[in-house]
Amino acid sequence: MLKIGTMNHLEVVDQLPFGFYLDGGQQERILLPSNTAPADCEVGQYLDVFVYHDSEDRIIATTKTPLAFVDEVAVLRVKSLTSVGAFLDWGLEKDLLVPFSEQEKPLSEGVEYVVYVFQDPETQRLAASTKLREFLEEEGDDLKVGSEADLIICGRTDMGYKAVINGTHLGLLFKDDIFKPVRVGERTKGFIRRIRDDGKIDLCFQFHSAKARHDLTDQIIDDLEAHGGLSTLTDKSSPEEITNRFGVSKNAYKKALGALFKQKRILLSKDRITLVK
Repeated sequence: MLKIGTMNHLEVVDQLPFGFYLDGGQQERILLPSNTAPADCEVGQYLDVFVYHDSEDRIIATTKTPLAFVDEVAVLRVKSLTSVGAFLDWGLEKDLLVPFSEQEKPLSEGVEYVVYVFQDPETQRLAASTKLREFLEEEGDDLKVGSEADLIICGRTDMGYKAVINGTHLGLLFKDDIFKPVRVGERTKGFIRRIRDDGKIDLCFQFHSAKARHDLTDQIIDDLEAHGGLSTLTDKSSPEEITNRFGVSKNAYKKALGALFKQKRILLSKDRITLVK
């Protein structure tokens, strides 16, 4: 069965001066223009092609692979702005439209945006949207706390950064848990930190399991011993200083110091940490 917006394995059934026809099933033939066909293309051969609508609204095939398939999240650059919306460069002859109705905020030419590629149920054409909440899940009851995830940073809020999780969900990275520079459109790894009571998903770059917290407290003790039992890296230090020394967020460092203080292994003051011997 022919699938718009993804790769199809189709047979070449006819050759014409301007291209080849592929068998699309149900007596439908799909044009593969000569400029995207393999040099050795011939009738009877099977090809893996991407199928979509061209600028004249005909179903057409190409051997090129776009930067995103239907029902996928991608980071794409705005190529041009028109009276019908913004067109994105997604690696094909025809650019991908983001209609005005699918723009969370007005888009700007030359800027990259995180978008969801979908097929319009009325026109069957492919389009993109920056309104990610309309396509992705915001509740994570089906996700496992502590599991690693592929993230795409997709927006900034007062609390931190929003991120797409595995292309299917939306979550939040709190700014206190961010210990490295991030930018919208960046692809990175992260973890499911917590599923809140309302189902919303909290994320982190490091999952602080009991073992991880124990490892960090050991590192702090080792660091103190290596520096004569004193350290000026306190819970008041900058996130950058903490990350440079231990490779963790300030929040994780503060929790580890709190654990060591409760165990009476260190003394805390505003400007120093002292190892209890």
